[in-house]
Amino acid sequence: MVESQPSKLLVAGSIPVSRSTIMNAVSKQSAGRLVLSTMYEQAVLSVEDPQRFGAIHKAIEASFSSSAIAGFLKSVERAHLRIRDFETVLRKKMLGEAAVVEYAQLGNSDQGQIREFYLASLEKVDPELRQKFFRLYAYY
Repeated sequence: MVESQPSKLLVAGSIPVSRSTIMNAVSKQSAGRLVLSTMYEQAVLSVEDPQRFGAIHKAIEASFSSSAIAGFLKSVERAHLRIRDFETVLRKKMLGEAAVVEYAQLGNSDQGQIREFYLASLEKVDPELRQKFFRLYAYY
């Protein structure tokens, strides 16, 4: 006799909830076959505390502005921090002292959105500047 357990996905209360929407779309037909591609659409989350969120958002924008980004990267490099470790960069006051206090008072959802904005800003840095600060951007 073989016993089997029901899939955890079928157990009440354990159904995964996605914050994103995935849609299938027909991208093209090749050699008579239908080719499907998956498009990802990020869910829009509302900001719980717009004033604090905005203050940190502005601090990140200021650090990543074209006039300040080289200095910001240089200060992170001198502090021997990992550029993608947002919370350590924040804790070391690289984004300003006020940002540390404001971030700590945000809810989890707002904190997550701020982290995503920081990482997205990090990836938008000019490729030449990224090459100059290669060690900051390297995964090791």
